[in-house]
Amino acid sequence: MPINTLAAALVLFLAAILPAASQQPGNGNVRATHGAWSIVCDTPAGASSEQCAMMQNVLAEDRPEVGLSVVVLRTADDQAEILRVLAPLGVLLPNGLGLNVDGKDIGRAYFVRCFQDGCYAEVIINDELLATLRNGESATFIVFQTPEEGIGIPVDLSGFGEGFDALP
Repeated sequence: MPINTLAAALVLFLAAILPAASQQPGNGNVRATHGAWSIVCDTPAGASSEQCAMMQNVLAEDRPEVGLSVVVLRTADDQAEILRVLAPLGVLLPNGLGLNVDGKDIGRAYFVRCFQDGCYAEVIINDELLATLRNGESATFIVFQTPEEGIGIPVDLSGFGEGFDALP
C-alpha cells in the first residue's frame, strides 16, 4: 500500500510517540472495550493532550513466544488513521508483515523502525482497508523469521468497526 511523502513523514513522526508509551506498560487507561479491541488513552510525557488508540495484543497459536500488538490510532490533526503493528525483535525485516483477512491476501506493510521493545510496521488506513477490516471476521498477520518461514498470528476483528467509530 503506497503512501506519499507527507504521509511517510507523518508516520515516522508518530512512530516516535507511541513507542515511548508502549515501553511503560500500565500507563494507559482502558477507556472502552469493543469486541476483541480495547481503546486505551494516555498522556505521553511532553504531550499537551491525551492520546487514544484502539489495540489488541495477540500470540501465535503454535508459537506462544511470538506475539504482536496491533494498534489503530488517529493522527492529532484528524487527517488520517494509522494501523501500526509491533512485532518482536528477530523478525526478518525485508519481508515486511503480511496481512490476510478471511483467507484473502491483503498485502504487506513494511517495517519502519525498531526499538528495544520490537519493530514497527505501519500503514495509513485507506477506505478500502478500513472496509476490509470492518467487514472481516478474522485477520492473520504474518511475520517471517526466515525468507521461507512465515508465522501466522490471528487477530480477531470482532468489534473493529465499533471501536474504530468510537476512537476519539
